[in-house]
Amino acid sequence: MDLRLSSARGRWVVLTTVLGSSMAMLDSTVVNVALPRIGEDLDADLAALQWTVNAYMLTLAGLILLGGALGDRFGRRKVFVIGVVWFAVASLLCGIAPNAGVLIAARALQGVGGALLTPGSLALIQASFHPDDRARAVGLWSGFGGVGAAVGPFLGGWLVDGPGWRWVFLLNVPLAALCVPVALKHVPESRDPQAHGRFDVLGAGLAALSLALVTYALIAAPEQGASAVVIGSAVVGVVLGALFLAVEKRRSDPMMPLTLFASRQFTAINVVTLCVYAAFSGFFFLTALQLQVVVGYSALQAGTALLPTTVLMLFLSAKSGELAQRIGPRVPLTVGPLLCAGGTLLMLRVGEGASYVADVLPAMLVMGAGMVTLVAPLTATVLASVDTGKAGLASGINNAAARAAGLVAVAALPLLAGMGPEAYRSAAEFGATFRRAMPMCAGVLVLGAAIAWATVRTPGRECGAPECKVHCGVTSPPLERTSD
Repeated sequence: MDLRLSSARGRWVVLTTVLGSSMAMLDSTVVNVALPRIGEDLDADLAALQWTVNAYMLTLAGLILLGGALGDRFGRRKVFVIGVVWFAVASLLCGIAPNAGVLIAARALQGVGGALLTPGSLALIQASFHPDDRARAVGLWSGFGGVGAAVGPFLGGWLVDGPGWRWVFLLNVPLAALCVPVALKHVPESRDPQAHGRFDVLGAGLAALSLALVTYALIAAPEQGASAVVIGSAVVGVVLGALFLAVEKRRSDPMMPLTLFASRQFTAINVVTLCVYAAFSGFFFLTALQLQVVVGYSALQAGTALLPTTVLMLFLSAKSGELAQRIGPRVPLTVGPLLCAGGTLLMLRVGEGASYVADVLPAMLVMGAGMVTLVAPLTATVLASVDTGKAGLASGINNAAARAAGLVAVAALPLLAGMGPEAYRSAAEFGATFRRAMPMCAGVLVLGAAIAWATVRTPGRECGAPECKVHCGVTSPPLERTSD
């Protein structure tokens, strides 16, 4: 059966997937506000703080494709629930970590859980709802999930200034305790009946190792310079990335089927995703530090300063998804990144003695408007560009692109901006490098807008030829579902 959004069970499905994905999204942003306090408490330098963010994104980006394939094969609800439980246990380990090394290792374990639950949450919506309700359901998922990401800095600041930074991670435990029983009771199971063959463990290993080596080189470079270890790590990481693509092309059952990229729409959307999520990750990572290190905000004040993005995402994301369904994704995916670029450049006004109303608030409002404009249409367009039976895989690839982009951005921006290992301890030094980093983020967003305008089309509307199924992307009949 195809659930309707107006039904009680349909609302339970949205609630469950939002709860699960919000755990992962929340941790992607909530940690940023806690970084100065974590560094002080654990005596960590900037590289350790970067790894605190990137260890999570590394395993998430490297394994999320495998997580989507597992859901398609064994059941999306089953893998989603396992991911939620795994994530909660890893969060508990983060909360009791005695030093930076243990925290980074636990964050890597968190990413494994995120790789299981994140693609499943969106694929469950795509597989569960009637086609007429999918766009609005995806919009609600994007909106409330985006709120989970956006409210992270505020919630993290409150926890850091109150019971302590460890509660940033411990909060996930009660969320998981609520999510799991609701999922088991109300969410219908679904899988791809065509999924078969062996799992691509080699591909997953090559992808994760490639990202790890490139990330290590970028983070280590400010302290070690162009050392043999740094250059060697970068070169080997790039070679392993090329080997990953070669393996995926030759395998009969690849983790990332390159044939999906025969759809120009799917390829275009993923390139746009790389651009916008690299900029988002760099922006929020550095802004949370800028507000505390340079402007002098407490963790709670820094988190509160970012609340306008939360409000806008909460109230407007569903409408944005519906608008994109009517007018097509090209305009929203062009205008959204340009608005975000404007918000990024407005942050150049935020320095020592900055006014919240005159300086910080305008930047947050413009950034939030851009995120509202592009996030829901981007997500819906990714799923519409492939067969419905490949929803979990398409979601996994797009999420991998987003996380990998964020991973590289957090590693590369401090290097490109000239931040030293102790930069976050000096307001003058960090402020100067922040002003160099923001235009870089804006430039990547403008590039994403240009690519969207040049390449994105409305599926099935731009041409009537049979080959439009390949080039523009269409959806197939609803997938088969199993009993609850």
